[in-house]
Amino acid sequence: MNGIADLLQISQDMLWLHAIVFFRVGPIMALFPGFGERVVPVRVKLALSLAFTAIVAPAAAPYIDTAPLNNLEIGWTILSETAVGLLIGIGLRMFLLALQTAGSMAAQATSLSQILGSAGVTPLPAIGHVLTMGGIALAMILKLHVHVAEMTIRTYAIFPVGTLPDSGATSEWGVAQVAGAFSLAFSLAAPFILISVLYNLTLGIINRAMPQMMVVFVGAPVITAGGLILLFLLAPVMLNVWSVALQGYIANPLGSR
Repeated sequence: MNGIADLLQISQDMLWLHAIVFFRVGPIMALFPGFGERVVPVRVKLALSLAFTAIVAPAAAPYIDTAPLNNLEIGWTILSETAVGLLIGIGLRMFLLALQTAGSMAAQATSLSQILGSAGVTPLPAIGHVLTMGGIALAMILKLHVHVAEMTIRTYAIFPVGTLPDSGATSEWGVAQVAGAFSLAFSLAAPFILISVLYNLTLGIINRAMPQMMVVFVGAPVITAGGLILLFLLAPVMLNVWSVALQGYIANPLGSR
């Protein structure tokens, strides 16, 4: 009987350990670039969350106390772990939003904003779709899921189970992440914006010099072709800059960009 009781206690401890880890991993997977997209079925997301939980739980076990808790402590644990998971997941999601914003800015600057504008669940221009899919593919090639699992394990030393992040530090971190995302988006789209400004200035000078010429019919194909050529040339560089910034966040998720 003692052996059965010990086995039941071990099973209960293991179940509670994985449940606590799931409360933190679930929000991360819901916002994870690629896995957390709206086109991914909910059952697939749940399966991925359970798989991530099985990976993280053994390494996080030293940081988690599996002693029995009362109802109030269980509710507080669920709340705090979900909040920490959302914090980490939002930071990851900001990078995908930065890539989408950069694509929208580049498409608007090069008059390509209406091509395939609603091809996906989230309305995006063609450049935004290309950069987003390329970024997700690059992240998976660079084993983003493995690094995020390692980062999640490290967060248990920073945010112990049952501890909510400080509200003041969290607000400062959030402002820094939003500002960093827009700064990254503008940096990625800067060549397209610069070319657009030069193009419009040149078009204005030609129009002043030759008023009888229909510069719109001449200039529209030029800016469209120029935007596509720039995308072909600069997409690898843009995705490389983006991946470096993403890896920097994973290495130091609580630092500003």
